[in-house]
Amino acid sequence: MDVRIWTYLLVGATFALYIGIAIWSRAGSTKDFYVAGGGVPSVANGMATAADWMSAASFISMAGIISFAGRDGAVYLMGWTGGYVLLALLLAPYLRRFGKFTVPDFIGDRYYSKLARFVAVLCAIFVSFTYVAGQMRGVGVVFSRFLEVEVNTGVVIGMIIVLFYAVLGGMKGITYTQVAQYCVLIFAFMVPAIFLSIQMTGNPVPQIGMGGEYQDTGKTLLDTLDGLSRELGFNTYTDGQKSTLDVFCITAALMCGTAGLPHVIVRFYTVKKASAARTSALWALLFIAILYTTAPAVAVFARVNLLKTVSETSYAEVPDWFKNWENSGLIAWVDKNQDGKIQYLGDGAALAPMPDDPKFIPRFDGLGDDAARGDSGERLLLNPPTDAANELYIDRDIIVLANPEIGQLPDWVIALVAAGGLAAALSTAAGLLLVISTSVAHDLVKKTFAPNLSEKAELVLARCAAGGAVVIAGYFGVNPPGFVAQVVAFAFGLAASSFFPAIILGIFSKRTTMAGVIAGMICGIIFTASYIIYFKFVNPGGELWWGISPEGIGSIGMLVNFVVTVVVSKLTPHPPKEIRDLVDRVRLPRAAFGEEDAGPVDH
Repeated sequence: MDVRIWTYLLVGATFALYIGIAIWSRAGSTKDFYVAGGGVPSVANGMATAADWMSAASFISMAGIISFAGRDGAVYLMGWTGGYVLLALLLAPYLRRFGKFTVPDFIGDRYYSKLARFVAVLCAIFVSFTYVAGQMRGVGVVFSRFLEVEVNTGVVIGMIIVLFYAVLGGMKGITYTQVAQYCVLIFAFMVPAIFLSIQMTGNPVPQIGMGGEYQDTGKTLLDTLDGLSRELGFNTYTDGQKSTLDVFCITAALMCGTAGLPHVIVRFYTVKKASAARTSALWALLFIAILYTTAPAVAVFARVNLLKTVSETSYAEVPDWFKNWENSGLIAWVDKNQDGKIQYLGDGAALAPMPDDPKFIPRFDGLGDDAARGDSGERLLLNPPTDAANELYIDRDIIVLANPEIGQLPDWVIALVAAGGLAAALSTAAGLLLVISTSVAHDLVKKTFAPNLSEKAELVLARCAAGGAVVIAGYFGVNPPGFVAQVVAFAFGLAASSFFPAIILGIFSKRTTMAGVIAGMICGIIFTASYIIYFKFVNPGGELWWGISPEGIGSIGMLVNFVVTVVVSKLTPHPPKEIRDLVDRVRLPRAAFGEEDAGPVDH
């Protein structure tokens, strides 16, 4: 069987499994829809949290960034891993003991204000839509190659699947679907990594193989990669180009953004009590670490294979994988010197433009058999870039998906990676869409405008909101503002600059007031969003403030939020006594009040 048949079989089987689980565990009440009834076992919740957390950015794009950027790409690895530890240790148990379904619900009650809840709802929707755009883009990338459809068509297929099990099952359906999706995605990520590690270094453990001896050269794999990079004019792989301040800011934004992401936080409400939230957080960290410690190895394997396979190769002799991905519109070759060979080169300061800028995304003059071709047989581009010596343009999001093909692994492994990529993208997309629907139905309508709304009407409204959110998410998947991990990084920055200070101060400071948190959230997210929009869309390539990239500006927005919140809180009256008592009851051990750790506090 060829790759396409294997892909249909494996993807079809996993989709059938997801839909079957959604039907079996469909939500019958708002508690089922929002928090899966609050009785999910810790191990299952840990797996579901890991699947929710490891999105298309983790599975598809993170290794791609590390593969292209080398050491600079490690900020994503450090930020996302450290952020989850911060969330598990610092926030999850307290939020679970508070006992609310959503972050806006926590903010609304903690800060005794419908306006605070309304601002939090707007922030949650904004952050979630930014994040989900990256997931839908990831779905489109997978489908475009392995089902041989256009990226936009792939996004639509993903929309339909997500709509079905998110709207039908709610959090209950999503939770058990994500348990299955974790098993699929981790198996799909590890199998090719182990194959490649054995193939290149003779070691079956990818994390060790990455630093082992490369069998083709007798040198270590990283030394070989550094040598290949220098020969072709690229920056040395193990050296970074970003400033220390920018690396710090990006890492901090990703860490604190993790702790403020509403779709991850709500996971800790699906277990029975706060101690179970801690246990499930530890399980999730273990499950996440399996992929995150393997991603750098996958990046190194892919980069070595790519440089050895493509550079200075005649287009007529390139492997099948190159032309397969070329057909998807995610890779392009421009024969600038008309020698018929692919020049994959860096040239010092004028490095090849990468497709995070939309004008450099390959736009082919015709698709498939109708494609216009040059004298060397290359697919002609409508607007070919001309300002760099490099002739090869690769979408970073294809590296993990193309890796098994580049390494000439069996067809079933290639198809398995496609199924894993879809599992990663769809699991997170479903969680985000549920956050959006919950924010609209529960926090915005029921808690703010229609407190007498019946449970049945609220459930219908939540499902309608999820349906509308899918359509909007699909639009952003078709028209993304960058590659998957970059779009997701923007979402983390927005979460860090809006939710993180409000949650931290809400738990650990009795002095923080309603006016302070509202002012802080508005200032933080407006500052961060404005910076991202200006330097990504209005003036791309402009001189950055303090050298901080848009991916890292959320750290500064977070500081703005903290400062504004604290200052305004100092200038306004203390919160009511019942709110100060509530903070004590959430933060201090229940034994201090003669109570057992049995669930949310009574307030």
